[in-house]
Amino acid sequence: MGDDSEWLKLPVDQKCEHKLWKARLSGYEEALKIFQKIKDEKSPEWSKYLGLIKKFVTDSNAVVQLKGLEAALVYVENAHVAGKTTGEVVSGVVSKVFNQPKAKAKELGIEICLMYVEIEKGESVQEELLKGLDNKNPKIIVACIETLRKALSEFGSKIILLKPIIKVLPKLFESRDKAVRDEAKLFAIEIYRWNRDAVKHTLQNINSVQLKELEEEWVKLPTGAPKPSRFLRSQQELEAKLEQQQSAGGDAEGGGDDGDEVPQIDAYELLEAVEILSKLPKDFYDKIEAKKWQERKEALEAVEGLVRSPRLEAGDYAELVKALKKVVGKDTNVMLVALAAKCLTGLAVGLRKKFGQYAGHVVPTILEKFKEKKPQVVQALQEAIDAIFLTTTLQNISEDVLAVMDNKNPTIKQQTSLFIARSFRHCTSSTLPKSLLKPFCAALLKHINDSAPEVRDAAFEALGTALKVVGEKTVNPFLADVDKLKLDKIKECSEKVELVHGKKSGLAAEKKESKPLPGRAAASGAAGDKDTKDVSGPKPGPLKKAPATKAGGPPKKGKTTAPGGSASSGTKNKKGLETKEIAEPELSIEVCEEKASAVLPPTCIQLLDSSNWKERLACMEEFQKAVELMERSEMPCQALVKMLAKKPGWKETNFQVMQMKLHIVALIAQKGNFSKTSAQIVLDGLVDKIGDVKCGNNAKEAMTAIAEACMLPWTAEQVMSMAFSQKNPKNQSETLNWLSNAIKEFGFSELNVKAFISNVKTALAATNPAVRTSAITLLGVMYLYVGPSLRMIFEDEKPALLSQIDAEFQKMQGQSPPAPTRGISKHSTSGTDEGDDGDEPGDGSNDVVDLLPRVEISDKITSELVSKIGDKNWKIRKEGLDEVAGIINEAKFIQPNIGELPTALKGRLNDSNKILVQQTLNILQQLAVAMGPNVKQHVKNLGIPILTVLGDSKNNVRAAALATVNAWAEQTGMKEWLEGEDLSEELKKENPFLRQELLGWLAEKLPMLRSTPTDLILCVPHLYSCLEDRNGDVRKKAQDALPFFMMHLGYEKMAKATGKLKPTSKDQVLAMLEKAKANMPSKPAAPSKAVSKPMGGSAPAKTQPVPAPVEDSVSNTMEAKPDPKKAKAPGVSSKAKSAQGKKVPSKTTLKEDDDKSGPIFIVVPNGKEQRMRDEKGLKVLKWNFTTPRDEYIEQLKTQMSSCVAKWLQDEMFHADFQHHNKALAVMVDHLESEKDGVISCLDLILKWLTLRFFDTNTSVLMKALEYLKLLFTLLSDEEYHLTENEASSFIPYLILKVGEPKDVIRKDVRAILNRMCLVYPASKMFPFIMEGTKSKNSKQRAECLEELGCLIESYGMNVCQPTPGKALKEIAIHIGDRDNAVRNAALNTIVTVYNVHGDQVFKLIGNLSEKDMSMLEERIKRSAKRPSAAPVKQVEEKPQRTQNINSNANMLRKGPAEDMSSKLNQARSMSGHPEAAQMVRREFQLDLDEIENDNGTVRCEMPELVQHKLDDIFEPVLIPEPKIRAVSPHFDDMHSNTASTINFIISQVASGDISTSIQALTQIDEVLRQEDKAEAMSGHIDQFLIATFMQLRLIYSTHMADEKLDKDEIIKLYSCIIGNMISLFQIESLAREASTGVLKDLMHGLITLMLDSRIEDLEEGQQVIRSVNLLVVKVLEKSDQTNILSALLVLLQDSLLATASSPKFSELVMKCLWRMVRLLPDTINSINLDRILLDIHIFMKVFPKEKLKQCKSEFPIRTLKTLLHTLCKLKGPKILDHLTMIDNKNESELEAHLCRMMKHSMDQTGSKSDKETEKGASRIDEKSSKAKVNDFLAEIFKKIGSKENTKEGLAELYEYKKKYSDTDIEPFLKNSSQFFQSYVERGLRVIEMERESKGRIPTSAGISPQMEVTCVPTPTSTVSSLGNTNGEEVGPSVYLERLKILRQRCGLDNTKQDDRPPLTSLLSKPAIPPVASSTDMLHSKLSQLRESREQHQHSDLDSNQTHSAGTMTSSSSTANIDDLKKRLERIKSSRK
Repeated sequence: MGDDSEWLKLPVDQKCEHKLWKARLSGYEEALKIFQKIKDEKSPEWSKYLGLIKKFVTDSNAVVQLKGLEAALVYVENAHVAGKTTGEVVSGVVSKVFNQPKAKAKELGIEICLMYVEIEKGESVQEELLKGLDNKNPKIIVACIETLRKALSEFGSKIILLKPIIKVLPKLFESRDKAVRDEAKLFAIEIYRWNRDAVKHTLQNINSVQLKELEEEWVKLPTGAPKPSRFLRSQQELEAKLEQQQSAGGDAEGGGDDGDEVPQIDAYELLEAVEILSKLPKDFYDKIEAKKWQERKEALEAVEGLVRSPRLEAGDYAELVKALKKVVGKDTNVMLVALAAKCLTGLAVGLRKKFGQYAGHVVPTILEKFKEKKPQVVQALQEAIDAIFLTTTLQNISEDVLAVMDNKNPTIKQQTSLFIARSFRHCTSSTLPKSLLKPFCAALLKHINDSAPEVRDAAFEALGTALKVVGEKTVNPFLADVDKLKLDKIKECSEKVELVHGKKSGLAAEKKESKPLPGRAAASGAAGDKDTKDVSGPKPGPLKKAPATKAGGPPKKGKTTAPGGSASSGTKNKKGLETKEIAEPELSIEVCEEKASAVLPPTCIQLLDSSNWKERLACMEEFQKAVELMERSEMPCQALVKMLAKKPGWKETNFQVMQMKLHIVALIAQKGNFSKTSAQIVLDGLVDKIGDVKCGNNAKEAMTAIAEACMLPWTAEQVMSMAFSQKNPKNQSETLNWLSNAIKEFGFSELNVKAFISNVKTALAATNPAVRTSAITLLGVMYLYVGPSLRMIFEDEKPALLSQIDAEFQKMQGQSPPAPTRGISKHSTSGTDEGDDGDEPGDGSNDVVDLLPRVEISDKITSELVSKIGDKNWKIRKEGLDEVAGIINEAKFIQPNIGELPTALKGRLNDSNKILVQQTLNILQQLAVAMGPNVKQHVKNLGIPILTVLGDSKNNVRAAALATVNAWAEQTGMKEWLEGEDLSEELKKENPFLRQELLGWLAEKLPMLRSTPTDLILCVPHLYSCLEDRNGDVRKKAQDALPFFMMHLGYEKMAKATGKLKPTSKDQVLAMLEKAKANMPSKPAAPSKAVSKPMGGSAPAKTQPVPAPVEDSVSNTMEAKPDPKKAKAPGVSSKAKSAQGKKVPSKTTLKEDDDKSGPIFIVVPNGKEQRMRDEKGLKVLKWNFTTPRDEYIEQLKTQMSSCVAKWLQDEMFHADFQHHNKALAVMVDHLESEKDGVISCLDLILKWLTLRFFDTNTSVLMKALEYLKLLFTLLSDEEYHLTENEASSFIPYLILKVGEPKDVIRKDVRAILNRMCLVYPASKMFPFIMEGTKSKNSKQRAECLEELGCLIESYGMNVCQPTPGKALKEIAIHIGDRDNAVRNAALNTIVTVYNVHGDQVFKLIGNLSEKDMSMLEERIKRSAKRPSAAPVKQVEEKPQRTQNINSNANMLRKGPAEDMSSKLNQARSMSGHPEAAQMVRREFQLDLDEIENDNGTVRCEMPELVQHKLDDIFEPVLIPEPKIRAVSPHFDDMHSNTASTINFIISQVASGDISTSIQALTQIDEVLRQEDKAEAMSGHIDQFLIATFMQLRLIYSTHMADEKLDKDEIIKLYSCIIGNMISLFQIESLAREASTGVLKDLMHGLITLMLDSRIEDLEEGQQVIRSVNLLVVKVLEKSDQTNILSALLVLLQDSLLATASSPKFSELVMKCLWRMVRLLPDTINSINLDRILLDIHIFMKVFPKEKLKQCKSEFPIRTLKTLLHTLCKLKGPKILDHLTMIDNKNESELEAHLCRMMKHSMDQTGSKSDKETEKGASRIDEKSSKAKVNDFLAEIFKKIGSKENTKEGLAELYEYKKKYSDTDIEPFLKNSSQFFQSYVERGLRVIEMERESKGRIPTSAGISPQMEVTCVPTPTSTVSSLGNTNGEEVGPSVYLERLKILRQRCGLDNTKQDDRPPLTSLLSKPAIPPVASSTDMLHSKLSQLRESREQHQHSDLDSNQTHSAGTMTSSSSTANIDDLKKRLERIKSSRK
């Protein structure tokens, strides 16, 4: 029992893991009890067992496992964290539980799986169970199927996804195990319950016996839809509700559920798509055109076989459809027609929505083919068109169908009506809106009167179906003129119809209709007085309500409906239906008199027609009193107005009586139930009197009252037609004036523009000016509501009239339509029951668009034109496109039928010629405008391909595509675009451009939509993948779009869609969703009915973004950004608002006066830097727009809030421009006093000023420019330099203003541009101004070109970016400009260049047309200037200073770089000699500006900048021939202009011509040789090194590959380069000037050269490589140690990252690093450790430890450790203070590493002496155990034995012996030959002698010994030769060769006499060096000269005195100068 007692003491969780089964059993039992006790599902106790649950279920002991399963079940049920264990536990259950023999275990396993499903982990469970189906053990398979079956049965198909299951089902039926097959059968039956079609399709091919059994079982299943019996945790409440309902016996909710469940999974979705296009017979398209019908039949049968697949893969079926359509339409063999129709059916069924794009082409053809009588053909055609209908919408094909309705053939009419009926069955009240129903009803009404009975019956059926779908209320207005018999027939048909979507829609409509009845009944002026009284009795109500309710619905139902009528349908008074729908019946005069006498005093009626006007007047007074006292219900309106119209009626001569009569009409209309019948009695008279001076106002008042009673649309229509049927111009003009006013009072809603637009046109053509003026005023009012589209109707008016109309529209622009003040109550009541009308806003304008006469252009789209567009030759394609553009332009407005054009244009959207793509996009834009809303039907086949173009790599093409898409969307609305899978398919493409443009577009459009199609959810998975896209812009756009997707889909749906993501992605996306949820905007509210139309149609409304809640639509655009003070009272009426606007500011200014004393700009430390970082990291919008959008303004406001005084900010962002002026005045006042503040907020100030450039107010603009002039003057005085961010967000907008029409503004802008060059380099200004030359504004182009000319004149050619050649080519393009000013400016600019650069300008500008060239030559002749001195103003361009990384300063003051720049500037200003100055290549001057500033502060930028400038250096063209002659022959002259000369010579170093390069190098060598002159190179070092490594690259990539080139030439060039470099790196002061980036590139070049195998093959290649070796050592020793160390680290990082880089390369870089490590003890104090540690930090970030360990070689990690170890040793704990440049040190691996090292060294200090520690630091391996030592030595001897690495091995062995003197190398030597042993000893001796003589320079393991020898002066030449030949025997030929060299040097050899240095200079040197230097090549003149000098530096044998490497022994200066003069003369003559 001893053992027992041990485990009994253990805690429960440890027991569960114990190896004893008893212990585990006990543990599981206890765990079960604990689990049952824990009440809180989030208790921390659960987490303890998180990792153990898998062990619970997979226990190896069966008894224990049972208990474990019980515990696991309880855990999963109750623990909050259980979900995390799903995958492992379920896979454990599958593999270890389902194979158990015990039934109990299996049951528990299944229960656990189901419990996981319940806790929302269904997908993971299903995944594991499906994996289990692949297990070999049938028991496991059976259990997995059973579990899946139970899960499906209990949770339903919403939770258990059928798609993956159905795929594996057939395989289960093929199993050899009967149990598996039986279980699969049960499973198939269960699946059938949930989705019948899917499983049938899938199991078609299983064994027929099995299928038969299944079908028998399927038949037995109940038909009702199944319901889940178990719910997820989140649905448990629903379950509870369901139970309550069942107990209550209600099944309403259940019914609702049915609807949800049944259509849940579409079988189609579960099928695999089949690709058929590639399987078509190759000769299909030939056969289908064949003359023999049998061949055509074969082709069709092949297609029919293929399209039987139930689901087809999407593709381009256009050609196939076209072929089939041709057969259907034109084939004479009816059998083939039927076959082709079947093929089309198959395509439509298989492709579904993807077939929609072809529907429009095929539908008319099929409908017209219904003329065939054969039943089989008719049936095939019916099936085809029904299948096609399901792929599109009725809206899309309506035009085609309606066109066929007018066909004369009765069969076609019959079949079309039947097709419409069938189509209606698929519709619902929302998909069959009134706008669509109206034209169909109109066409069908013609058919019900057709002579052919079958046509009539079909039309009745269609109308009956429509009635059933949308309800009587909607259809009745269209059936107003149908007689009762026919109406009954329609209703009878309606009752028989069975809808596809059930009867919901119809019933709903009926229900809705019956609701408002009681109120509306009152509206009826019904069938006589009694009726009216009875109905309205219970509802007397306040007076105004009745007309309101009465008028509510009708106007929305088609424009002709009567008021009043709605009541009749409510009372179900079927007989009166037709008449009452329009008006109450007209009563006879007798009835009217009877009714009137009942309510009027008897005298009144008698005196009506009295001849005495006074009596008539008295009578009218009584009449008025009676009417005023009458109750609404008692007033017989029609009778009263008939009395008034009774003789003399409206011919009344007395104006007083007439005025009163008109007033009474108004009273009756206001107080009674005034019907249209009554209105018609009086309107004629009113119109007659409207022009009367005295009675006109009363007539208008009466008309307005009638309009209020009978609705304005109807009244306006009547009044207009009456006014224009008479000839009185006064009446006409006053009617128009009344209507203008009425529209403002009533609003534009439902006005039938069509009805009176012709009258307005008549009025515009009237001779009377008053009528014309009134008409124009009316159009102005309409413009407010309809928008710019109104103008289209009047395009063809006379120009004079058109300009008046335009002027009127201009007045109205920017105003919002006033809120309606009359007729509102009516609208509001109708708003409730018409709310779901569903029409997109914008109907107002669409009405207008409908009025336009449209031209049919399909006949012009000929097949020739289509083939032209598809031609192979782009020019012909272009012609075709031009023709299309011409056709559309000519037609202006076109009908939607455009034949084959869509297919042709679609092909051009992916044209390889981008110009044609853009042209196609322009045509599509035109097409959208020309076709109007009808372009909807082309969205799928043409619109979606436009979206694809958004993925183009060219910016301008994408911009054009976006403009086109927007033009389309404006016409079509967004619904068409979002429906179907097309949009999601586009988003799926992994094209970053496409994704970012598409998401940007959606983010712009979605917020405007009130609802979206459900298909939007299909885009969500792709949206999520965009959130994790590699491209930053895509991620940003996806994040921006996220809230808008959520706005329409809801958070739940979006979160659910993350289920399929990987866990890491899911967490990230969910976090983003949470964030987006907080920012989610609310959907835009449905516009209130009163203004819905106007808002949609008006131009201002379109441009506004999401309607701002702050103000009503009343506020005009000036106030679109409301004043924050006004916003406090958002609900005020417009009057109150304006009053408030005036008062409030005055109050607040008093309060704020005392606050204005403080500074206006607050300095926020690092504020500007943070803003720049945010913009760079895309956290905020980049300041880049064509016009500033609201979000930019808001962003700027937010950014300013922290650093600009509140009161000033209010002024700056005020809606009124005067406040802007005040703000600018304040800013001017504070400019001097707040310099620091201005500079710290400069980016924000400049951004705010760019906003002012978009204002139209000139005074603000002038003030802003004034401020800018002062600002830039201040910045220049302060030595500030604009940052890139500030420049790019300001300069482009300033340049826009240079094209202003006002001279004074242009002048100011130019002045500012001039001043900017003092704070921003002209070379960087250049590209911005160059961009400005591309503007459409010719003034801007001209001014920009002039400015470019000024820049070139002032700063020389170095400002031209990217290169002078490219810049001048751009400028030269403008010589051919249309505008004269632009041409002149371009010519002047090029002449300026000519004056500086002479004829070379012609090379730079490239080819010009003859005309342009002749203009240029003429201009050059005229400008009498000849090439003159270089611009002196160069000095003024201040070099751009870069900001120190960690400086907190907000401004960039003069830094240490200033000293150097001032030197250079002095050198430049000395350019007194025009010839010398003129020859300087200016490309290089700019680089100097950049380079001279580089003090190593900004590592990354420098090399890029410089390389960028030198890119074009390879163009030999740029070395101007004439300039070389201009080199001054006098050295003194040259010296006076050193900087420019050096610039020029350096530029030639990188020349592509070898001899040019060698000459330049010789000249530089000349300078470097002389100590007193070498200083002149200061400031040019980077430039020289860049030119040099460019030349090295050029040799490597070009010259070496050129077989024509003599390789001796290349060796000569190499020797010059290397010689020069060695000279340079001897001079320490110059060597230290090389910057990091340049050193990195230089080392890269040198190491590449050392590894170039092509060099080794050359005769003297070895010598070159040795020289490079020497040079590398020099570079390492003499350069600035920080820079070179940093450069090597970056180079190592790059070489390890680059896959193409050879391991050898990295190895050499590391050897250089080891060399540096050895130098560290001497150089540590001169090194900027912060920078080095930053570089190491970056290195470790890129290569973490694990990654480094994976490297093939262990050297990188060793190298890094050694470097860090040495640094730690040398600096001690202080090293941790040097981590200042690392942003977040805590995350840095480096800091941790250093701390570990420090700790380690601290631990060891006690036991080790310093010496040992030092050894440890430099040792290559830190733990030198004996085995390691042996390995290391073995490695070294291996190297010595190999041919290539022998020298390296010897050097390493020497180092090793020196460090570990006690090491015994005997064992390694004794096995080798005697020769090898003596070879090693000799080699070691040589190295030892070198080291002793050289003194302190130690050899690196990476540099070969003989290379060291070459630069070491030794007493005996034998040693040197020994070194050179690596210890082998030396023959006499070597000595002869040496002697030859020496003789030649001393002038004893007469070869190359003239190239030899003068003897004086040689003899003045003390002696001839015994050792050949690294540049010992016979060919190079330069190397000879320099070599003798170099050797004398090392050894002076006479005085036996060694000079330091930094100094040079100079010979007599006169000799040198003479020498130089001679050389220059020679060079000069050789050039000639």
